[in-house]
Amino acid sequence: MEQEEDWDRDLLLDPAWEKQQRKTFTAWCNSHLRKAGTQIENIEEDFRNGLKLMLLLEVISGERLPRPDKGKMRFHKIANVNKALDFIASKGVKLVSIGAEEIVDGNLKMTLGMIWTIILRFAIQDISVEETSAKEGLLLWCQRKTAPYRNVNVQNFHTSWKDGLALCALIHRHRPDLIDYAKLRKDDPIGNLNTAFEVAEKYLDIPKMLDAEDIVNTPKPDEKAIMTYVSCFYHAFAGAEQAETAANRICKVLAVNQENEKLMEEYEKLASELLEWIRRTVPWLENRVGEPSMTAMQRKLEDFRDYRRLHKPPRVQEKCQLEINFNTLQTKLRLSHRPAFMPSEGKLVSDIANAWRGLEQVEKGYEDWLLSEIRRLQRLQHLAEKFQQKASLHETWTRGKEEMLNQRDYDSASLQEVRALLRRHEAFESDLAAHQDRVEHIAALAQELNELDYHDAASVNSRCQAICDQWDNLGTLTQKRRDALERMEKLLETIDQLQLEFARRAAPFNNWLDGAVEDLQDVWLVHSVEETQSLLTAHEQFKATLPEADRERGAILGIQTEIQKICQTYGLALKSTNPYITLTSQDINNKWDTVRKLVPSRDQTLQEELARQQVNERLRRQFAAQANAVGPWIQAKVEEVGRLAAGLAGSLEEQMAGLRQQEQNIINYKSNIDRLEGDHQLLQESLVFDNKHTVYSMEHIRVGWEQLLTSIARTINEVENQVLTRDAKGLSQEQLNEFRASFNHFDRKRNGMMEPDDFRACLISMGYDLSVCPLSLQGEVEFARIMTMVDPNAAGVVTFQAFIDFMTRETAETDTAEQVVASFKILAGDKNYITPEELRRELPAEQAEYCIRRMAPYKGSGAPAGALDYVAFSSALYGESDL
Repeated sequence: MEQEEDWDRDLLLDPAWEKQQRKTFTAWCNSHLRKAGTQIENIEEDFRNGLKLMLLLEVISGERLPRPDKGKMRFHKIANVNKALDFIASKGVKLVSIGAEEIVDGNLKMTLGMIWTIILRFAIQDISVEETSAKEGLLLWCQRKTAPYRNVNVQNFHTSWKDGLALCALIHRHRPDLIDYAKLRKDDPIGNLNTAFEVAEKYLDIPKMLDAEDIVNTPKPDEKAIMTYVSCFYHAFAGAEQAETAANRICKVLAVNQENEKLMEEYEKLASELLEWIRRTVPWLENRVGEPSMTAMQRKLEDFRDYRRLHKPPRVQEKCQLEINFNTLQTKLRLSHRPAFMPSEGKLVSDIANAWRGLEQVEKGYEDWLLSEIRRLQRLQHLAEKFQQKASLHETWTRGKEEMLNQRDYDSASLQEVRALLRRHEAFESDLAAHQDRVEHIAALAQELNELDYHDAASVNSRCQAICDQWDNLGTLTQKRRDALERMEKLLETIDQLQLEFARRAAPFNNWLDGAVEDLQDVWLVHSVEETQSLLTAHEQFKATLPEADRERGAILGIQTEIQKICQTYGLALKSTNPYITLTSQDINNKWDTVRKLVPSRDQTLQEELARQQVNERLRRQFAAQANAVGPWIQAKVEEVGRLAAGLAGSLEEQMAGLRQQEQNIINYKSNIDRLEGDHQLLQESLVFDNKHTVYSMEHIRVGWEQLLTSIARTINEVENQVLTRDAKGLSQEQLNEFRASFNHFDRKRNGMMEPDDFRACLISMGYDLSVCPLSLQGEVEFARIMTMVDPNAAGVVTFQAFIDFMTRETAETDTAEQVVASFKILAGDKNYITPEELRRELPAEQAEYCIRRMAPYKGSGAPAGALDYVAFSSALYGESDL
């Protein structure tokens, strides 16, 4: 390592710097010599014999130097100093113009230069921060640590430290408990420096190497003194960070080892518990002692199912978890370079797998045995259960059948019900015949049980006999019920014919009555006198059909009277309802009375509606008369204003006066609109929404009126804007007229707006350069840029005002996005990004915070955390894409 380039001997002639270096270097040397139990008082005298100089080098390097000469002669001292200088040179330090004789002679400047060289080599050279080392690395470290603190901006090792805040910030960043930074003041540099010196000496074991008054009163404090003192802070705090890193590494290693030991213990525990469960379960599954009854064997089967359903699944899960834990443990041991785990004897994964296979083999044999025993007992009970089952089914089927056959439910039934009862009885007879085989099967089962000497044969015989006796009785009752049903069927057929005739005639007559009632009560909705007159005509035609309807009513009621006479003659208790229709004679009479009452009410309502429609017709005609006058007037005015807007002549003031007069004329016509609104209100109150006497609705009138007001106001505003543009840009009336003439010429639709193609042609006609060829790529790009200026909302049209603004815009001087980007690049030090600290340092507080809030994070490489993208921000200010 070469001696630092900026060590200039002439600077050491400055008494203030020499004083600071003498004090700082002396304190630095003593901070190391104290470890050897000694110190120096006078830096140029105490190093003359070379002994303490060699001791200092041994302490700071941790290496042994050659044995010093013990003599006190001059050549002994020179030899010792040369040994020290040779050791310094062996560390790669090139000593320039520093010889042993000058140190022995007490040359202060050479002695200070030598000590600075030692400080550079052993205290500053090894500092490295982000690929920078020595002085630059130490400066970068200081900047990083003090960046968040107010009033601190470390740029060098002299003036940046005069107010003491930088030193206090370094201490507070690493030990916030030692200094209350918020209470420090920039206008108290001596107090700040003394606070830092005292705290560093008391709590950080950094001796006081500087005087606050010397630093404050010196225009530019000595850089080497400041660097020496600041390097002590770097080494003090760097050591603490290394200790913390080492502790974290040890904790991580121990945590991995503890977790592995826990997994080993869990494996041993799970393996022991699973093997013990298998040992206890196998003898139970090997027990093959049978039970005498089916119930007992079923209990054994249920116990086995509980084992399969409740007890075994958790053990299967434990076995799976055991294998997972074993594999996980081996993987973690391999990744952490630990020896593989070997379970205790008999608890290997293979041992557990073998024990599990033995368990499953015994389990399969036990299940086969259980099923075989159960099938054997089932055969013994099969015949008895089959008899009981079939007997129960037959008894269930016959239950209530005798009571059903003894019923006389046909006495009060209708013909349809009797026929239904007869069909149901026929179905019962078929069912009875089908059950003959079941009765015979039951008897055969009872006979077989008697032959096999069943232990409960007596109860079987008793039950079989009861079934046979009941079967014979059911056959007798079935025949008696068939005879009774056939007699009743013939008796009711006569009455049924009359009821059917009643239904055939009553149903259509009832429909006519319902339709009449519905029509008479119907709520109509008519909109004209003609529609009301049509309803009156239809009502008169309905009244003419009433006499014929009354005669049909009498004939229908006569059929019902004849049915009642037949029932009385034969003493039949028929149901009151007709099986073919639910309608009764009373229903027909009630509906007839309703129709007779509704007819006069309908007459009165129709007459009232006719009078109302006549009033509505008068209102329609009254509205139409006014609308047919107002509508054309508005339409004519709209066209007139449109012509004025497209072809204004004379000066702008004369045009404005003419437009104001037109506006006043339109406002004076407002009373006609108000009267029309009043007539429209009367129509709405009468719920009249159509009018065949006019094509103008009130909505059309309103839209036209609003369009007229908007058109005149827009035209006036356009002239006013032209006046503002003329005054602001210094345009003459002739120039405005030329612009208007060009615009009108290319406004093909005469609506005050040009389409893009027309606008392009207009620009070319006025001599605007669209990059040689209008259809070239450069021309398209230039025209697209112009369109974004005159049509920022992408509406697809260009107004006259936008046209004038563009034609007069070229002479204005405005800042561009490129100029703003260049300014930001200067503030950022020619970087492609800028930091919040640089913005706060270079801009006023309000503007700096505005930029920090609005700028997006910088996405490029090589930028520090928190870097901001000023290029995208500048482009967004001017509504442009990224530059």
